[in-house]
Amino acid sequence: MQKHLLAAVAAASLVLPAAAQANHHENSVAGQADHALDHDTAAWDFLEGITTEVGPRQAGTPDEARGRQWAVDWLNAHGFDNVADEPFTMRTWVRGEEEARITAPFAQPMYITALGNTASTGAEGITAEVVYFPTYADLVAAPGGSLAGKIAFISHDMRPTQDGSGYGFAGPARWTGPSVAASKGAVATVIRSIGTERHRTPHTGGTTFAEGVEPTPAGALSNPDADNLERMFARADGQPIMMHLTLTPQWLGETTSGNVVGEIAGRDPSLPPVLVACHLDSWDLGTGAIDDAAGCGIVAAAALNVAEAGQPLRTIRVLMAGAEETGLWGSEAYSAAHIDEPIAVGLESDFGADRIWRFESNFRESNPNLHARLAQSVVRFGVANSTSVATGGADINISRDQGGAIIDLQQDGTRYFELHHTPDDTLAMVDPEQLRQNVAVWTQVVGILANEADDIQTGE
Repeated sequence: MQKHLLAAVAAASLVLPAAAQANHHENSVAGQADHALDHDTAAWDFLEGITTEVGPRQAGTPDEARGRQWAVDWLNAHGFDNVADEPFTMRTWVRGEEEARITAPFAQPMYITALGNTASTGAEGITAEVVYFPTYADLVAAPGGSLAGKIAFISHDMRPTQDGSGYGFAGPARWTGPSVAASKGAVATVIRSIGTERHRTPHTGGTTFAEGVEPTPAGALSNPDADNLERMFARADGQPIMMHLTLTPQWLGETTSGNVVGEIAGRDPSLPPVLVACHLDSWDLGTGAIDDAAGCGIVAAAALNVAEAGQPLRTIRVLMAGAEETGLWGSEAYSAAHIDEPIAVGLESDFGADRIWRFESNFRESNPNLHARLAQSVVRFGVANSTSVATGGADINISRDQGGAIIDLQQDGTRYFELHHTPDDTLAMVDPEQLRQNVAVWTQVVGILANEADDIQTGE
């Protein structure tokens, strides 16, 4: 039905002058965006469907494969063109048993989850003294060899921020903390979860070990348990705090993941497409609703809304990347496979489903008229202009590799890290009204971009 409608619109458009076509499409897009604000159902349909029928979609696993097939079927059912699952291989890690217990002097269990790419303690676990580092910088400053035979505990003071900047502040504790601790002799590492909530819901996520550093077991304690451990250190009066840790993840070797793609075909196939991206995989603790099924629903719904306004000038290509969470495998594979195919502009939704509050591009100086027009078009949705330079989401490596145009539609991250990589990443945490605001903004922006005849980065 969608394809027949697009064909009819394309035929009718041939009799309109180019300027009249541009004005017609822009006005129609604005109407579709306004309608989406209160009435869009496509994004919720995608989000509710994949979290209900598939659930968690850990990269490289059969669950992710089911998610890719589900997405392919959904895109086909909604009339997208050139739908495909583009496979690639990756090294796949999965979690096993997870247990942490303080054995002395204040014996009690703690909630923990393993970090991706870490080693196993073995089924018998390990028991060792815990050494407390209030910050990542304190760990870095520790002398070499000072952690031999011990478990490092790395804390931090992450606070909620609208722009998510607290993640960059606290993230190193997870990203490289276990590697630093291992390089100083630690047999294992536990960190305070990289999150801002106060529930006993530990946050998983990947870590990386430097070349030459043997991976060790590592896990994230829930924030209340990290608070408790800090209090223990405050009152232990010099007694060693002992922890028993059992984490038994394993590597499955090379498995298959893939990128799901689909298109709204444009009127002029000679023009580079607009790339709208998200990632389809998720961690396994929740159902991957805010990270990132919501983003996939948003970008797919926006593409459909632009099509409803009339066949766009440029093709809109939807990229639902695989295996983002465990190392940007899908983003890298897509860029490698398509690097010789120019992209007009890339943008991604991957920061939950709360309202968009700021517009950014990397062509504010090189194409100021288009930047200003785009920014002004979304003011009515409560979105502010910005002088910040867009750098793009994790799954649009191809736009960065090509040195192309990039847009960031910044979402409100105030509560994102309450849910990120936790069992609470579920459909119940998505606000349908804010989800629709995302769709409205995306519809407006993508609709203008897809009907822009000039080079998006330069305006020429």
